[in-house]
Amino acid sequence: MSEIREVEKARGFSLFWRTMWARAYPRIIGTTREKSWAFFDTILPLMSTVSYVFVYRAINAPEEYIGFVVVGGAMTAFWLNVLWSMASQLYWDKDMGNLELYVLSPGPMMAILLGMAVGGLVMTGTRAAAILIVCSLLFRVTYQTGSLLLLLAIFTLTMAALYGMGMMFASVFLASGREAWHLSNLLQEPIYLVSGFYFPVRALGFWVATFASVIPLTLGLDAMRQLLFAGGPSLGFLSVRTETGILAVSAVIFIAAAHVMLRKLEEKGRRDGRLIERRR
Repeated sequence: MSEIREVEKARGFSLFWRTMWARAYPRIIGTTREKSWAFFDTILPLMSTVSYVFVYRAINAPEEYIGFVVVGGAMTAFWLNVLWSMASQLYWDKDMGNLELYVLSPGPMMAILLGMAVGGLVMTGTRAAAILIVCSLLFRVTYQTGSLLLLLAIFTLTMAALYGMGMMFASVFLASGREAWHLSNLLQEPIYLVSGFYFPVRALGFWVATFASVIPLTLGLDAMRQLLFAGGPSLGFLSVRTETGILAVSAVIFIAAAHVMLRKLEEKGRRDGRLIERRR
């Protein structure tokens, strides 16, 4: 008789890691199957960024503003990935019947959402790189080579806080039911404005900029611009050190809040199934 081998179940970090890559795999492979996505998600968004550049050129704005637009246009890709590929995803999965599998699976919900984000980053990174490279070459944007390590740290903290917010929004959007689609549309354009995607956020005034700082991209963009452009510090909202500290605190708060909210979401779904079917 052949030996029966006991299969070792993944637990802890191993389970989290495997769940994340299992959910990221379909999105990574999916981006290579539909070639038209590369055009619509990469080339078309360039038009919005280019239009702002021509506006600043028409009014003879300082050259730093051209660079601000290019960097801001590249970062919009990450906000859209969070809003549509994370925050709204659980609601869409509920309609498609996948949410039941997520709730019943042993994999943590945070790992599933993180896998969605990692998979979406492939297309998001392509779009952001295309905007940054093409516009920089087309409009001859010059960057100063400051502290690359600090720049990378700020970008990492911004992404951590932003995706933590996206995981938290996933629970909120799911609880809102059919209003999830409207919430996604509602948040898209206002965030472009208050986060200063195409202009220095300090132009909105201190209190508006302070309120907008709740969104990690606001301070992340401002800090990166201060490091990338010579005139950036004079147009910055807060010092780079202060903004880096706030981003670090925001990342911890958003990830912790997302963990608590998703944990309650899983417990409720497994207990009474109300996330799967509405009881009448």
